[in-house]
This record gives sequence, C-alpha cells and structure tokens, in this order.
Amino acid sequence: MTQLSDRLNRLSPSATLAMSQKSSEMTAQGIDVINMSVGEPDFNTPDHIKEAAKKAIDENYSRYSPVPGYMDLRKAIASKLERENGLSYSPSEILVSNGAKQSVCNTVMALVNDGDEVIIPAPYWVSYPQMVKLAGGTPVIVNATFEQNFKMTPEQLEAVITPQTKLLILCSPSNPTGSVYTREELRAIAEVILSHNDLYVLADEIYEHINYVGRHESIAQFTGMKERSIIVNGVSKAYAMTGWRIGYIAAPEWIVKGCNKLQGQYTSGPSSVSQKAAEAAYNLPQDCVETMRKAFERRRDLIVELAKEIPGLEVNTPEGAFYLFPKCSSFYGKSDGERTINNSTDLAMYLLEVGHVATVGGDAFGDPDCFRMSYATSDDNIREALKRIKNALARLR
Repeated sequence: MTQLSDRLNRLSPSATLAMSQKSSEMTAQGIDVINMSVGEPDFNTPDHIKEAAKKAIDENYSRYSPVPGYMDLRKAIASKLERENGLSYSPSEILVSNGAKQSVCNTVMALVNDGDEVIIPAPYWVSYPQMVKLAGGTPVIVNATFEQNFKMTPEQLEAVITPQTKLLILCSPSNPTGSVYTREELRAIAEVILSHNDLYVLADEIYEHINYVGRHESIAQFTGMKERSIIVNGVSKAYAMTGWRIGYIAAPEWIVKGCNKLQGQYTSGPSSVSQKAAEAAYNLPQDCVETMRKAFERRRDLIVELAKEIPGLEVNTPEGAFYLFPKCSSFYGKSDGERTINNSTDLAMYLLEVGHVATVGGDAFGDPDCFRMSYATSDDNIREALKRIKNALARLR
C-alpha cells in the first residue's frame, strides 16, 4: 500500500483554510454564510499598483525573475525599511519570495536542524508550529493568555530557553489576537535574546501598517539585534495584494544566501509581474495604506462594541491587524438540545451551521479558550454576523 511520507503525516491541515472551504461549500448550496474565517482585506488592490502591473505586462516582464527578486524591488524594500523603520539594509540582505508565508518557511527550513527548539508564543498563526515540524524542529509553546493581552513576557521567554533553542517566532501586530508589542516590551525581549548566543528571532511584521496605537516598532532596531533578526513582511495586508504573492525577508546576508539557495531549488524567483506591482506599492504615495488602516480601525471599534454586548464572551480591544479573539470558554458544556459545545472547534462549527457565520476555533491557534473572527469585511457584514452570533449563542443552555 502506498504511504505518504512521515514528514507529511506530522503536519496538520490549516484550520483557517478548512473553515473557509466549508463556508464556500455551504454558500454554493445557496446558504447565506458570512465568512469571517480568512485573514484577507476585502479592498481591491489600489489602481496605481494595478497600472504598474499592466505596464509590466506591456513591457514584457514575462520571463523568469532572479531567484532573490528583481534588484529594483529589493532596492525599493531597502528604501522602505530605511524610511519607515530606520533600518539600514542593502539589497543583498533582502530576499523576495512567493508571499510572506514562503518567507517564514524559508527561514525556518534554512536555520532549524533536527531536534532544534523553536519558541512560539501562543496564540500563534496556525502555520508556525507546522513549519517547525516540517523542518524537523520541536515547537516550544509559551502560553500568553487573555489576561496578559496575549503578549509573552521576557520572564516566560527566559524560562523556556535551553541549549537546543535556535529561534523565536514573534508576530506583532499579531495574528490571531491583534496584540501589538510596545517598544519597551520588545526591548525587554531583545535583552533576553542577546543574553544567549546563537538565538535568533523571526519577526513577522506582515500587519505592520494595520496598527491603531501609533508607529510600528521592530525588534531589529535595538543595538545588536539586526544581526539576530529575520524580518518578514510583504504587500498582502497593507496594500490588499494577497493574491499577488509577494513577501520578503530582511536579514543578515548569510541567512539570505541560505534562503536563496533553498528557494532556488524549489520555487525560484517570484512572479515577474507581481514584483513590478510590489515595487510600485513601495515607491509610490502611501495614501491608500492609511485609507485602509482607518477603515479597519472603524471596523475594529464596531466589532468590539458589538461583541461586548454578547453575554458570555470576554473581549479585549485589539491594537492592530484585523482580528478579534474573544474568550468563549463560558459556553463549554452547554447545549442547544442537539449539539453540545465541548471546545472552541465545536463552537466555531456551531456558529457556522446554526448562525451561518464562519469563524475559526482557537484550538488551531494554540488557545482553546478563544475563537477568531476576521473583521476584514464590510460594516454591514460585521453587524449582521454579530447579530447572528449573539442569537446562536443565546440558544445554548
């Protein structure tokens, strides 16, 4: 009998994509489902970026691109890092990939050996632990609870570091919680990292521009940390370019060279046309980014207000990204007479089948007490979805 590889059997499927697929199937059956499961802006890519892509097609950018990305794009990214983050990188310290997801995976595969430990604060993005397993590493989960606003403390980090620890994965603003680490919090974490030789941080900053508490702070800014940091970012969230698949790392050149070697063997360079669109996104005026950020902030305020009116939910106020991650454990053990809710996955399925709202259970994100809703959708959808959720939860006794 043919068997899939042990490597593949170690992995879990993406819960986010599974819920999205189930909601699409229900929609195809004629059921009116509001999909709050996927982290995708509902805006269209700004026109000036689309025009740059059309121009690239007309100018025959239709051949293989260099493995690390076009030099012009890497220069544009370097300029962005200098301009917005005060960080100085040369194009040789930047590698462009097929989305920030590949950038994260490249980094993990390039740095992690069998048996190496990778620290991941929970709640976490669903793919982080799976990527570590794929590389043969061991995910070490640190529970950052609702009560601490889902942010890991320096003491928690120090407590789990061992001689096998190779990497910390830190996402700020966070998916799935929307929490944002302050400059002081990042400095304290940086001090812990710097006190250990050969410990690196993968700083996932893909939600950098969707921030409601002021300027984005990068852990790479502190003395000694640029040499220990791999910044991951891209155009998907800030410029509503999820389908264009352009992400990047900015890192010490030896790490970039390693990721370049890896990428050269299994995807080569990213889409030529998408790169020219991304170059325009970084080089041209940024008004569109602020317009979308303001819309997300308005939606954040709306969903927090409505969620706080639902008895049984505990709600914090996200400081960035476009997710709400309310605590729902008060519903565990309750039933509507047909279904009993034992965990957050049950709750998410109940909300989909009864309320016709697609969310994702917190189990997939390493926090079984919560569930995730994306508010990257219209104000009307948010109002209707929260009304449905409120009514569905009120049936549980």
